[in-house]
Amino acid sequence: IFRTNKVKNNLHVFLGATVADAAARPLHWVYNQKKLLNYIKGKKDFSFLKKNKSPFYNIKTGKVSGYNEIGQVMFKTLLEDHTNIEERFKKNITKNFGPGSIYWKNLNLRSKYRKVKDWRGIIKGPWIHQNIIETVRNIKSKKKLTGGKRVNESDGYCAALPYFLYGYNLKDVKKIISTVTVSKISLKYALAKFYLIDLALKGCKDPINEFVKKFKKNSYFKNVIKDIQKVKKLKSKPHSLLVKKLGMACSYPGTFNSSVHSIINSTNYKSAVLRTIKAGGCNCSRVNFIGAYFAALKGVNTIPKSWIKKTEPARKI
Repeated sequence: IFRTNKVKNNLHVFLGATVADAAARPLHWVYNQKKLLNYIKGKKDFSFLKKNKSPFYNIKTGKVSGYNEIGQVMFKTLLEDHTNIEERFKKNITKNFGPGSIYWKNLNLRSKYRKVKDWRGIIKGPWIHQNIIETVRNIKSKKKLTGGKRVNESDGYCAALPYFLYGYNLKDVKKIISTVTVSKISLKYALAKFYLIDLALKGCKDPINEFVKKFKKNSYFKNVIKDIQKVKKLKSKPHSLLVKKLGMACSYPGTFNSSVHSIINSTNYKSAVLRTIKAGGCNCSRVNFIGAYFAALKGVNTIPKSWIKKTEPARKI
């Protein structure tokens, strides 16, 4: 299904995801929408807040969350070489997230601080996700399937995004996703996102409707189609209110449905990302899809130049 892409023309899609993640990062995992509105009072552009407001962890503005970071690790793996990608990806995951890394150090601190009542705000530096914790452990114990299985979150999509943009086929993309998650739900929604991005890259004006038309009779995507149709019925409802209803957290299907609501209510990259940040919760996981989608749909110039300048990993892309 996916064409063999000329990667040069597609990396702006990964840039779109990266910049959006960094833009949302200082407000990542703020689940109290009233508090969030207070943090952004009087600001028209509340991307890249100077002061971290995430109650869970604190990294410098301009850096990305663990969602986009797993994509950066894949990107680095691809820049090194195109042979033996899976094995080298696993090595790089271990190096970046495993024992000896700041991610792993903070994981150990988390278990130490758990006894403290408000332990969350104590974590200085990045936060490792459940899927990645399991992946690091599974790689170490040489499991054939290394992906995490406890949660249905979007690390798999984030890991496979640069790989998909290099034009690898569906079967290989699935393999990369399962390096990081073996959850069937995560795989299904990740593939739906890749189909939508693929349609956008091919010049389709309305990928969401096209996807519904194309897969209406497809049993594998039955629930995804149902979800999209449900979200479309609720299009006119205020986004932040609806995110609360559809799912503010990191898990599928909520993270997918809330993203689709933002997409169908936005005309461009910037407004979609700001709308998503404002709704709070796991906004970083949602903008990794929304940012990629709008970059694919509208091209590289849709990403605000000033935002690109503020994004640390953007230089490499």
